Amino acid sequence: MGENVFDKLTIRKAHDLDAALIWSILEEAIVKRRDEGSNQWQDGYPNLEVVKRDIEQGYGYVCVRDELILGYFALIFSDDPAYAFIEGSWLTSGNYAVVHRVAVSQLNYIKGLATWMLIQLEEICIQNQVNSIRADTNFDNLPMLRIFEKLGYQFCGQVYLRGSARKAFEKMLSESDASMSRDQE
Repeated sequence: MGENVFDKLTIRKAHDLDAALIWSILEEAIVKRRDEGSNQWQDGYPNLEVVKRDIEQGYGYVCVRDELILGYFALIFSDDPAYAFIEGSWLTSGNYAVVHRVAVSQLNYIKGLATWMLIQLEEICIQNQVNSIRADTNFDNLPMLRIFEKLGYQFCGQVYLRGSARKAFEKMLSESDASMSRDQE
């Protein structure tokens, strides 16, 4: 049986020295969103300062292979003020993690990497005793909408970020979900 490309990947906290490379991956994602006709991330956000703040606050994570950064996400273990008001309703009312700014390298592209990273962050959440993940995306970000559907995120309604409506999702986790995710890798 062939080698699984994901076997050599790891997730780690982002470091200050990673900021420029993370930003270049996000810039690639911004161009990709625009080229696919999406309005998401076309307003100057995210930017390098957001990445630096993510890292400083301990939110930034990178996916690496042999220390080459292939992807990025911010995982926040505190309430997101934008999620306080939803047109709809969340699945849970307790503690939750928020995932933002998921992006993968287009120069070193690995098919399925964003999905793999979201599976890995489920494990991080469970290790931190958080059993719910919330996320949002633009209505026209079809790749992310497909990933949310594939991984069992449930559509909960709309939230507003920087004045724009976004589709809001939540996934409830359990220990068995994490082990099932590990088995599917």
